[in-house]
Amino acid sequence: MSGKLKDYIDRLGTVWVEGEVTQWGISGGNAYGKIKDLAEDVTLSFRIWSSTLAKLKEEFRQGDRVVALVKAEWWPKGGTLTMQVYDLRHLGIGDLLAKLEALRRKLHDEGLFAPERKKRLPFLPRCIGLVTGKDSDAEKDVLRNAQLRWPAVQFRIRHASVQGDRAWSEVMGAIRSLDNDPEVDVIIVARGGGDFQNLLPFSDERLIRAVAECRTPVVSAIGHEADRPLLDDVADLRASTPTDAAKRVVPDIADELARVRQARGRMAMRVTGLVTGEIDRIGHIRSRPALADPGRIVSDRAEELTRWVARGADLVDYALERAGLRVAELRGQLRALSPKATLERGYAIARLDSGAVLRSAADAVPGAGLRLTLADGEVGATVSADGERG
Repeated sequence: MSGKLKDYIDRLGTVWVEGEVTQWGISGGNAYGKIKDLAEDVTLSFRIWSSTLAKLKEEFRQGDRVVALVKAEWWPKGGTLTMQVYDLRHLGIGDLLAKLEALRRKLHDEGLFAPERKKRLPFLPRCIGLVTGKDSDAEKDVLRNAQLRWPAVQFRIRHASVQGDRAWSEVMGAIRSLDNDPEVDVIIVARGGGDFQNLLPFSDERLIRAVAECRTPVVSAIGHEADRPLLDDVADLRASTPTDAAKRVVPDIADELARVRQARGRMAMRVTGLVTGEIDRIGHIRSRPALADPGRIVSDRAEELTRWVARGADLVDYALERAGLRVAELRGQLRALSPKATLERGYAIARLDSGAVLRSAADAVPGAGLRLTLADGEVGATVSADGERG
């Protein structure tokens, strides 16, 4: 039966079809991919031989809308239908990609992709929430690599569809469930790659806004480098693969133990250096003469102190002697200038009753009283008519 189908299909001619390239890849010089019908939910695989590919004047990639000259080919053993492409031309970017880019710009302008919104992942999460397909390779990769790096790590796993119409709602429900779990420190959304069309649920606007509202850090591990779903942009961390997500979320216990040993070694060296330095410094201080023989300070200074005391006494005596001589000299000068010395030689000072000093005999009125100041006191006198003292 399969052979009859092949014979029938081989008799069919070529036909021009319009569609959107949802998968594109080069292998062995030939191009392989998938093309989606624009009107119906139908996707077919295609192949372009290297000889035909070399004649194409344009470059193609996933998401392009194209018209292709194809011929159906039936593979009897596998029972699959493939389109061999003889010519391929651009019609512009596909509707899906155009809508996706418009949504990306809209969410970017709202600030949902801003770096300052992104939350820092915990150094060592106690519990990791994992959203992935049931029994998927992505789940196995995350669990195996995380437990190899840190055996004590715990997981809360929520299975969800990762492609199809229900995928976005199931993934969103799983994320919200883990976000409300107080024990979950970080959430990983993992999928093992896929073509452009299968990744569309991870660009659904409702899912993206739900991730933006999460209080728990979210890691996107969709594992597709060619087309970044919008989940990669809104997530707090983008991992290239589920394995990469496990390595970036969970620290390696061997590396951390090595860092601890290195830190302890550096601390021990530092402390040992400080203690050794202080011991050397104390030994140096103890070796100083002042501490090695404290009495030496007194003995070395005693003779000097005695000399300074004797010199001080000599200087005081000399100063007193000079001061005494100066006092005697001043006393002699004072005595020489003092009226009392003149009075001691027999002179007297005559004052009138008014207290004025009598300087001239003409000033002495007969009968006027006088006060004569002598060396040892005063006596009274009266001026006589003939000038004699009364």
